[in-house]
Amino acid sequence: MLKLYQFIRFVSVRSMSSSIKPAWCSKLPRPQYSLLDRVTIPSQQWFQVYRIHPNIFAIYEPYHWEETISYLVIGSKYSLLIDTGMGIGNIQQVIQSLIPSITSLKVINTHTHHDHIGDNWRFSGKLLGVHSDFTEHNAQGTIEEAQNELKPGMIWEKYLPKDFNPKNYRIHPFQITNYVKEDDRIDLGQGQELQVISTPGHSPDSISLLNEKQRVLFAGDVFYQGPILLYRPETNLQDYLISLEKLAKISTKFDLILPGHNIPNVESKLIIKAAKAMQEILNGKLIPKKTDDGKYDEYSFGEFSFVIDQSFLL
Repeated sequence: MLKLYQFIRFVSVRSMSSSIKPAWCSKLPRPQYSLLDRVTIPSQQWFQVYRIHPNIFAIYEPYHWEETISYLVIGSKYSLLIDTGMGIGNIQQVIQSLIPSITSLKVINTHTHHDHIGDNWRFSGKLLGVHSDFTEHNAQGTIEEAQNELKPGMIWEKYLPKDFNPKNYRIHPFQITNYVKEDDRIDLGQGQELQVISTPGHSPDSISLLNEKQRVLFAGDVFYQGPILLYRPETNLQDYLISLEKLAKISTKFDLILPGHNIPNVESKLIIKAAKAMQEILNGKLIPKKTDDGKYDEYSFGEFSFVIDQSFLL
């Protein structure tokens, strides 16, 4: 998600030792977490777990500068894990502490960028996903993108799991066993279901999941508070605008956006603001500031910003 841009913006370039707190950690804890109940998970320190609803948990990785968030939704028949994080800590152990039986678990990714699929390999036979070339490519795993997340200053090493070996860190291959598409419903039992909404743009396989009964939207990286990065080769700004507008049109159906990074309780009205902002950018009405040594353009809107490869606008 964040990569070079936020690394330059927040991180000291000096080498770390386990006792050094990286510069970007100075913004933590984010004040929005004080509004949530924290759930203690014994015998692990990498993740922080917060209760959003009685049956919805945010599984947060605050000690890596990506600040990735996965979610667990507990139903009467099935439970659903939405994204599996970076694969630095063992998210399966967290899930086992929160649900009585992992045999009733299903797992789905909001998209298959490496920071959301790190522990997919632990859930063989349980994976749902989008059928696309981009997904199939990422399902092969990667060493390079994983190792790029271990550069000096990206991790507060004090909180790394004791059994984590940086030399062995990689995204393992995985296999999707069931495919989902637009408007599919994932039934967790007793009327608890999530609607699949295709929201490409940030990546070709991005989806959002609407839990209309509990009025929450799991948005992945389609929207989150902070710099939203739109400069990877697979980014498509026209598709991204269409996705934002699609979510803005149904924003009366949810009160909270539960995104894939930073803050797990974002106001729904911001998706409307984001759609209007992206339309203005594509219409050439706004002047950005240069960032990352002039490599990218940043358009700021208070609670969020868009960091864009200018060539995508030409």
